[in-house]
Amino acid sequence: MENLIGVLVGAPLLGALILLVGGRALDRLGHWLGIVFATTSFAVGCVLFADMVGKDAEERALHDHLFSWVPVEGFQADVAFQLDQLSMTFVLLITGVGTLIHFYSVGYMEHDERRRRFFGYLNLFLAAMLVLVLADNYLLLYVGWEGVGLASYLLIGFWQHKPSAATAAKKAFLVNRVGDVGLSIAIMLMFTTFGTFAFSEVLPDAGSASEGQLTAIGLMLLLAACGKSAQVPLQSWLGDAMEGPTPVSALIHAATMVTAGVYLITRSGEIFNGAPAAQTAVVTVGAVTLVFGAIVGCAKDDIKKALAGSTMSQIGYMIMAAGLGPIGYVFAIMHLVTHGFFKAGLFLGAGSVMHGMNDEVDMRKYGGLRKYMPITFVTFGLGYLAIIGFPGLSGFFSKDKIIEAAFAKGGTEGWILGSVALLGAAITAFYMTRVMLLTFFGEKRWAGAPDPQTTPDVEPADGHPAVGAAPHPHESPLSMTVPMILLAFGSVFAGLLFTVNDTFLNWLEPVTHHEHGDSPISAGVVTGCTVTAMVVGVTIAWLMYGRSPVPAVAPRGSLLTRAARRDLLQDDFNHVAFVQTGSYLTRGLVYLDHKVVDGMANGTAAFIGGVSSRMRRLQNGYARSYAVSMFGGTAVLVAATLLMRAVA
Repeated sequence: MENLIGVLVGAPLLGALILLVGGRALDRLGHWLGIVFATTSFAVGCVLFADMVGKDAEERALHDHLFSWVPVEGFQADVAFQLDQLSMTFVLLITGVGTLIHFYSVGYMEHDERRRRFFGYLNLFLAAMLVLVLADNYLLLYVGWEGVGLASYLLIGFWQHKPSAATAAKKAFLVNRVGDVGLSIAIMLMFTTFGTFAFSEVLPDAGSASEGQLTAIGLMLLLAACGKSAQVPLQSWLGDAMEGPTPVSALIHAATMVTAGVYLITRSGEIFNGAPAAQTAVVTVGAVTLVFGAIVGCAKDDIKKALAGSTMSQIGYMIMAAGLGPIGYVFAIMHLVTHGFFKAGLFLGAGSVMHGMNDEVDMRKYGGLRKYMPITFVTFGLGYLAIIGFPGLSGFFSKDKIIEAAFAKGGTEGWILGSVALLGAAITAFYMTRVMLLTFFGEKRWAGAPDPQTTPDVEPADGHPAVGAAPHPHESPLSMTVPMILLAFGSVFAGLLFTVNDTFLNWLEPVTHHEHGDSPISAGVVTGCTVTAMVVGVTIAWLMYGRSPVPAVAPRGSLLTRAARRDLLQDDFNHVAFVQTGSYLTRGLVYLDHKVVDGMANGTAAFIGGVSSRMRRLQNGYARSYAVSMFGGTAVLVAATLLMRAVA
């Protein structure tokens, strides 16, 4: 079974190589090859999962050592994989949801001339993400970490003919590089502290390091997590990344890449357990981001950017739970998995709406689409109910557990975190209800919408409106709707399956070492508060958007609304704090270089040159001038000698 671990990574990696190097001869079948390699990886993952379930909890971990990259005395860098319950959870999520998104992309990218390359990039991303979660040491994890960054850059900027997409790709790459520096520093600190990078040696020995060392490592790991998981203060790239094709948004920004930070913190739990200051920083970042992203999501009219704000907020829940330590690790991963189902489904549903609306993304130009896109409406609606925490659906179970764990933190901190989580639940219900109402309910608001009193609804002959034509909404093909239906099943049932008999908790217990916290309020009261918060958010959204016509142009709004439309001024802050400051610093350094450094060098050279040119005049080549100089010198020497004798 250990040998199959390499196949998990090797299948999509081979697919990427064939699709990206094979050339145009593969254009007609390239997308199906991409699906075959992704499906192979998922099938192997299922086989390994079945084998793992059949073993005792202590015997489930598998190791596969491929080779030693740098085997020297005092420095051992291995390429080896580790498959345990935590990494297996990610393997099934990455390959399962990834395969569904591959199928969805067949229909969504049908008319794109570069579809083969797109599927090659998707395969490359799967391979990099699998390296990240299967690595048995931090150095190999870093390889996967950087591979994910490269693949996301290629996918976000896939439509590079659009300046906005090219800019978004560069922005995502650069912002993530800031976090990547944190991971590289953390790895260096680990090596100087423990003399190794391996999980099996670093994590059990974490207690032997000082609290200061663990805090420094933990903070650098948090910086890395902030970059990949779009957490404050490195969250500015996520909204712009929606410029990529919608399958990219579903794969990278819902189910996989943005969860890498949660995996990193959970995997490094022993380090954070020994560094209370770093844990507090993790909790604070998560709590701030879950409210930050939710507020941003409330003000976006672009359906994908509204969902991007939602992703930021939901990852904030996971980061906050991971920062709670052993009482929260398992719930962070549980919400990560349920979020992977319903958020991927929501993004694919948004792509289906865009497909039927001629790539229109402004929700104010939608309205009444439930009649024209019934499958999209039902699947999107189930994802909506899951994310707002409707009782019985997956998001209800996972989010409710995080809120319970937040209160179980105890003391003033527990009350603050629990209250923030409840506030986030209410805002989530508000902005997601707003998305549902603007998209699927109300009157038709798209350009050229037929008058229901005089014009019958007629499907276009080929199912696709002409580019630039007025939208004519219609249901998406089976290649798109079937993945949405399967993800909707996960949105409905995943949470229930995880919580029955504490199935998921017992599954991850050997890795996360779960501890039960003592909450100051009962679980029933927490559930009641969570449901109440959801109802309040839904009600406010209905009162604002469900009872009256929606204007085609957004009103000016309050100061907070205008700030939220601009992502709470995060780009403005970055521009002032970093771009302008960096520009002024660069100008100052250039001035210092030219006027001071070069000025000193050039001034010294000019001084010596001037002195030399004046001294050169003494050497004029005339013998009489030399004779006069010799006579004058002799006279000076004689006078000096006589003067010295007279004084003596």
